[in-house]
Amino acid sequence: MTDALKRLSDEGVAIWLDDLSRKRITSGNLAELIDEQHVVGVTTNPSIFQKAISSGDGYEQQLADLASRGVSVGEAIRMITTADVRDAADILRPVFDATGGKDGRVSIEVDPRLAHNTTATVAEARQLAWLVDRPNTLIKIPATRAGLPAITETIGKGISVNVTLIFSLERYREVMDAYMAGLEKAKALGLDLSEIHSVASFFVSRVDTEIDKRLAAVGTDQSEELKSKSGLANARLAYQAYEEVIASDRWQALEKAGAKSQRPLWASTGVKDPELPDTLYVAGLVAPNTVNTMPEATLEATADHGEITGDTVRGSYKDAQRVLDEIAKLGISYDDVVQVLEDEGVEKFEAAWNDLLKSTEAELQRLAPKEA
Repeated sequence: MTDALKRLSDEGVAIWLDDLSRKRITSGNLAELIDEQHVVGVTTNPSIFQKAISSGDGYEQQLADLASRGVSVGEAIRMITTADVRDAADILRPVFDATGGKDGRVSIEVDPRLAHNTTATVAEARQLAWLVDRPNTLIKIPATRAGLPAITETIGKGISVNVTLIFSLERYREVMDAYMAGLEKAKALGLDLSEIHSVASFFVSRVDTEIDKRLAAVGTDQSEELKSKSGLANARLAYQAYEEVIASDRWQALEKAGAKSQRPLWASTGVKDPELPDTLYVAGLVAPNTVNTMPEATLEATADHGEITGDTVRGSYKDAQRVLDEIAKLGISYDDVVQVLEDEGVEKFEAAWNDLLKSTEAELQRLAPKEA
């Protein structure tokens, strides 16, 4: 075992686990990862909950109780998922307290079917914050066109947000703008800005997957040379955008009023291509004041053989831009790639949510009291 996870933490990268289940909570595994593997946060999404609840491990009694009460399947899912998030938040509370609220966070996502409905997303965010009722919760809102004003409204109400499904540099800048607009609203209402936190989840591996597919179709030596470079390049340029925003007069004014910066969070960091190093999106994205949310396999790989060599982001911007420029010269449209990825991201979470609805409904029917 290397001490790569500690080195990563020392470099200013917060390690969050991209997974949650009732078994992970009750077995003591989550507490163990916090104590031994430098994990300081947890992210969830509809796919994670679909996998956890469908396994049935640890959910039988609660499902039976919900079936006895005759609740709707939607209510059942919210009772189950918010219970898991609440328990995980309690386990992470010491980290939250020790870091002044920066870490020790657990994320829960709004219903993905609301991704294109601003008003419903804000209402769902408020409901989730009320249901979980823990200060170290982040409500996940997708960075769709309709999600941007929802981010501003939710932040403006003093609710901390994890903005998810960010693929493009332009959209990321819009997300940072939405966060600052929300803080300005909160300030106007007299809210304590220091208690409002946010991360912006910038997806990495999916960018490589989509662009590499298009590079393969080009089929030249140059396209082969560019394979598996776009994900890191895109993320590194996102950090450059972050640096530019926190140096702006607008941000400086908010910071003086007590605001905390919206940290870039590297999401989708599990390597999809077996030919690539399994720690590529960890070692290649080391920069201060960032978060890397990892599936457990990536966490274990980093702990076992990760090589953390210091900052691998700042100083790389010129080369990162060159990679994206050369990809564009081959006729691959960046704008089309990121729109496809956003659309697919929403669709995948909707599909997982629908699968969760179906499997949970089947369990509720199976466990419902039989009439005499």
